[in-house]
Amino acid sequence: MAAPRPAFSSRPPRITVAPSGFKESMDADATARAIAEGVLRVLPDAQLRTVPLVDGGEGSASALARATGGSLVPVVATGPLGTPVSSHFALLGPSGAPVRTAVVEMAAVAGLRLVPPGHRDPGGTTTRGVGELVRAALDSGARRILVGCGDSGTSDGGAGALRALGLRLLDADGHELPDGGAALARLDRVDASGLDPRLHPAADRPVELLVACNPHNVLCGERGVARVFGPQKGATPKRVEELSAALAHWAHVLRRDLRAAFGEHAPSVLATPGLLETTPGGGASGGLGAGLAAIGGRLLPRFEVMFDHVDLDDALAHADLVITAEGAIDAQTPHGKIPAEVARRAKSHGKPVIALAGTIGPGAGQAHGAGIDAIAGILPVPVALPEALHRGAEFLTDATERTLRLLLVGAALVPRVAMADRPGGHAHTEAG
Repeated sequence: MAAPRPAFSSRPPRITVAPSGFKESMDADATARAIAEGVLRVLPDAQLRTVPLVDGGEGSASALARATGGSLVPVVATGPLGTPVSSHFALLGPSGAPVRTAVVEMAAVAGLRLVPPGHRDPGGTTTRGVGELVRAALDSGARRILVGCGDSGTSDGGAGALRALGLRLLDADGHELPDGGAALARLDRVDASGLDPRLHPAADRPVELLVACNPHNVLCGERGVARVFGPQKGATPKRVEELSAALAHWAHVLRRDLRAAFGEHAPSVLATPGLLETTPGGGASGGLGAGLAAIGGRLLPRFEVMFDHVDLDDALAHADLVITAEGAIDAQTPHGKIPAEVARRAKSHGKPVIALAGTIGPGAGQAHGAGIDAIAGILPVPVALPEALHRGAEFLTDATERTLRLLLVGAALVPRVAMADRPGGHAHTEAG
């Protein structure tokens, strides 16, 4: 059945679809395709522009490889539970670029999806595989490495990654600590003598290490990563407090020992006690941001880096309507989530924004202050989580159709009401 159309329509509507992925269900490309299908059911003549967006989490490496004409390099590395997993990093194109750039997506080797629900304990998982991917990228000849943070299943402060890059973490007896954030409570000293020379801050031309992260996330304190994200990764309240204390101790020892090891070449984040604990982005991916910053990695707002390879602002500027989406819209959405960033940019062009969500959580109304005009959940009825994940694309397409039909009813109604309110006016109705 054709949707009602506004009486003032004079051309096909221009709609920009700029979603994130739905964790454990659809990547950003699949999400954009599902929304586009729903749009075309209602507006088959719509001028659609799809801009799938990644924020450093799942799918980032493959998305940037596609956007730049690059390639994915398969690697077997250590997964979050300490066992080998099939992973990858991306080499961005074009291949003849003066500086070869690699993208290491931490979620591809240490993401939450790689930790089965019955094994989720962020005190025991490791980022060792992230460091192994960085070394593989170095071996490929990359001179710039972009580490994308997001969707992690870890909370080890980047300790595992640094160990894979050559650091030794020792207890009071001189023994190597086991992997995992909880073990950091027993850390006595950090030996940096084995750090990969290609990343050493004192090197003549160290490889550039960039970390795309959410600047709202910090390592320690009341809003530290263990307290904010630990429960989502399976931590009990007791484990959360253990991790908080362990990460604070990790930051103290790391600053003390790396500052001594690097001397005048020490990164500025090590200069002042307490700075590593609170630096913006240090809490990214369970503290991976802080760990990489301690060896000279530059923490950058993820949207400045990840959106650099897509023409989002042009797509927003020429749209009549913007549709974005993510797995959940809640109180966290305004704090560095893709729908809020899309809305912020869309509002600079005066465009209306609809956000579709798998779940609408507590505090979702705060998203309106970020520029999202309307929020719609995609589930037609309550369903079990496994079914929701499996049927995500179907639910999203149907929800897009329902939402647009409601929107067009309102758009068609407005001029009729306005006409009826005029002196002597009446609403026009069509026979049918």
